[in-house]
Amino acid sequence: MGIVAGLDSSSEFTRIVVCDADTGAVLRQGYAPHPVEAKATEVDPQVWLLSLGEAAGGGLLEGVQAIGVSAQQNGLVPLDAQGGPVRPALLGNDKRAQVAAADLIDGLGGRQAWAEAVGCVPQAAQPVAKLRWLARSEPEAAQRIAALMQPHDWLVWQLLGRPARRTTDRGAASGTGYWSAGTGSYRPDLVELALGHPCALPDVLGPAEAAGTTPEGLLISAGTGETMAAAFGLGLGVGDAVVSLGASGSVMAVHHEALADPSGMITSFADATGMHLPVVHTLNAVRALRGTAELLGLGDLAELSDLAMKSTPGSSGLVLLPYLEGERTPQLPHTAGTLSGLRRESMKAEHLARASFEGMLCSLADAMDVLRSRGVEVRRVFLLGAAAELPAVQAAAPAIFAAQVVVPQPADYAALGAARQAAWALGVAQGTLSPQSPPAWQGAAVQVFEPGDELAVGRAVRQQYGATRDQIHPGAFSFGG
Repeated sequence: MGIVAGLDSSSEFTRIVVCDADTGAVLRQGYAPHPVEAKATEVDPQVWLLSLGEAAGGGLLEGVQAIGVSAQQNGLVPLDAQGGPVRPALLGNDKRAQVAAADLIDGLGGRQAWAEAVGCVPQAAQPVAKLRWLARSEPEAAQRIAALMQPHDWLVWQLLGRPARRTTDRGAASGTGYWSAGTGSYRPDLVELALGHPCALPDVLGPAEAAGTTPEGLLISAGTGETMAAAFGLGLGVGDAVVSLGASGSVMAVHHEALADPSGMITSFADATGMHLPVVHTLNAVRALRGTAELLGLGDLAELSDLAMKSTPGSSGLVLLPYLEGERTPQLPHTAGTLSGLRRESMKAEHLARASFEGMLCSLADAMDVLRSRGVEVRRVFLLGAAAELPAVQAAAPAIFAAQVVVPQPADYAALGAARQAAWALGVAQGTLSPQSPPAWQGAAVQVFEPGDELAVGRAVRQQYGATRDQIHPGAFSFGG
């Protein structure tokens, strides 16, 4: 069928993979950092184009017939009536809109009203909260806003030469706070509630639709957000969940319908295939491991893992509730972590090390139970993040999650997902693929870990953790344990 490319414009860099459209085999790769300060919360979007141009240098895109774009989520590019940025783009790590998000929750009548309207409750990162912040903090700039885009939308628009029609996809739109994955439609009234006046919003394309073709004949697919692109690149399907182990954590799974959650614990994203990706976030994951390693005077997480492996499941009765920065699941924003079960025999470094791993994984299993309680099937769990390679994680996770655990080989899955989408759009345009059936690329190379005979042990660890959680925070959490 030809050659396609996938472009991932993250918060820090641009990666490009050039792939065989039929098999997904990677033929060439490009990389360039973004010329921005570390942890910047706003940026001139032109830097994304500069990085893209550098990553694509040296004839990287020669022979490419179609390109897909994935990009960082929760960014907001506010445009004026002429299509120019009103101000620098606001990025997803900008927390200035926390008060604005709370204002919006009250403005629509509470958390349940938002969950029913768009499948999520406003958070500081979301574009809808950024709009309220702009309206309150930069009213003159806010009044000039005529159109709204996110990073992937803006990049696609630029690649196409800034046509009159602006587009996005279901995945990116579902993170805005003003598009519902459940109904498949915008809520322009929520834009007006946040900003004070209506704005032009990009057309939402279907998964296999093309955004357009460049004058040179290069097809540009719909594109999507990084989370959705990575899920597509991994080849996730129904029954698959992804547990992301960063400083904070998240659990997402492929599901056949959008989930409205009045508590706000579930964020209802759409995916890049026509399905849905409900997500539950925790505020604490690897930060609990790092904190324990520092407390024990260890150099890195590998040493903590080695020490934990000297203990046994249940950590000799020690339980760590890893709510070090407060917690989002369960909703305990002002609490602290707790170490429970101290006895003379349990006061050993290896038991504390093991308790930190079990506490992190049990907290994420709680998050997974939120999804399971709503009918989401989880048969296989993909573990992502550097901590997924630690032996202590791999030893404990299958039994605690009560599922097969797979650890994918490190790869640029968001860029691969963008390339797979480009191959899909190209195949549909050429009449060789159905809009309902993406190209069957080879799945990710993985290590597989089975719970085997350890399921009963995992249940006991969960019960010990759940009893401690419910004793210290009664009524805060009603799933699992």
